[in-house]
Amino acid sequence: MVVTIDAFFEFRVGGPHGWHQPIGNETETYNQWAARNRFHVGDSIYFKYNNDSVLVVNPRDYLRCNTSNPIFKFEDGDTTFTFERYGFFYFISGQPVHCKNGQKLIVRVMAQSGVLAPAAAPDAGQPDQPGQPGQGGGEGTPSKPPTPNTGVKLAIGPLFLACLGGMMVISPWLAF
Repeated sequence: MVVTIDAFFEFRVGGPHGWHQPIGNETETYNQWAARNRFHVGDSIYFKYNNDSVLVVNPRDYLRCNTSNPIFKFEDGDTTFTFERYGFFYFISGQPVHCKNGQKLIVRVMAQSGVLAPAAAPDAGQPDQPGQPGQGGGEGTPSKPPTPNTGVKLAIGPLFLACLGGMMVISPWLAF
């Protein structure tokens, strides 16, 4: 019997300061932040920002800070992006100067058992340099627009059944 528990998490980019252009006094880059975290399919990433935007782009546009061809563009100042597949995801500021100053992020989303392969092949030319404050890494493009985060979700039913089954198997042995 295989038991899985799925817990989805929301990660806040930039902490209390949110998604902003680095000004030079940050203690870590966005990509260093992303490297400290483990992102999984079903997790989401939250961007809070003012007078800016968040673009999901391909690796080439990430490296060049090209804002003219985004896969997704968010401008509401309060964006939650849910990872619906594993691979790499590339985020940049919609302001080219901000991106060139380090407001960009690569998120690597880890595969989980039972997760299908990515729908699209990754673009060539993955960046191997760290990004900027509060960034995370990833590759490829989402198969459909992100959905809002629904918080932490737990599949307890299978775990309960596994524990119950284990107790039923062990209890006759405890009678001796």
